[in-house]
Amino acid sequence: MKTLPMVAVTLLTFMSLRPASAVAQRIPSADMNTLPNPIGATNSVWMEELTVLELRDAIRMGMTTALIMTGGVEENGPYTSTDKHNLVLRATGEAIARRLSNTLVAPVISVHQGNPETSTSPGSVVLTPETFRAVIRDYATSLKTQGFRNIFIFGEDGGSQTQLETAAGEIAAEWGTSPVQVAYIREYYREDPWSCVLLRQEMNIQQQPLDYCSGGGGVLYHDDYHYSAIIATVAPEHIRVQQRRDAGLFSVNGVDLDPFETTVANGWRLIEHRTDITVRAIQEAMGASTRPGG
Repeated sequence: MKTLPMVAVTLLTFMSLRPASAVAQRIPSADMNTLPNPIGATNSVWMEELTVLELRDAIRMGMTTALIMTGGVEENGPYTSTDKHNLVLRATGEAIARRLSNTLVAPVISVHQGNPETSTSPGSVVLTPETFRAVIRDYATSLKTQGFRNIFIFGEDGGSQTQLETAAGEIAAEWGTSPVQVAYIREYYREDPWSCVLLRQEMNIQQQPLDYCSGGGGVLYHDDYHYSAIIATVAPEHIRVQQRRDAGLFSVNGVDLDPFETTVANGWRLIEHRTDITVRAIQEAMGASTRPGG
């Protein structure tokens, strides 16, 4: 039979000699409701990047608007990672929250609704519509409990839009006369989808007929110039810049992505466009909620 090392024997002997009250004694936990923040706060609108004290103080100082955003992980062709929608939200969510002010962004719901039984594309993880709506409800309820007063829901995935609108309606009905507002912002996705008007009329970027702006049915890959340009601002490695250059394939829908600085600049313009649309819609929703009968 193996014998215990001398250190282990000594530790067990010491513990057996300690009074039960000493063994049970624990250091009391700090109260996060009253503990002063011992350090300076960071400058972020993302809830998961903030400490509990930074979040507590932000809410107390009036940052009581929250964004619930849903993305998705799915097939996006040979050049763009499956995280495409979530990366776009990383860019647009930051811009929207900062433009609104007094706004924080909940952790992105990074999967969308669908049928898990038919989700055969590698990496394409989905939730059933019922589970998807339940997750949104739980997100919203958590934020309400923590003190947020205005909660806005929108998403990147086209197939999830109906479920987003349904979930927001279900939450609003359940909360009844609660002073906490919840609303689905349809404009984020449905007003100028894929920024077609901006790309064609103002930026003079004419993609080949296979792009989304030409009807979507003939898209060769689940990819597009506006996606690539926006992702270029936050995570260019996710559009495989160097690998595509090496292969002579650094273009999308007939539009060259070099010079890359131009693509990044266009990405920022596209983010601004989506921000303009969404902030205007949120402000209108907030205004409607303060009017009689709103």
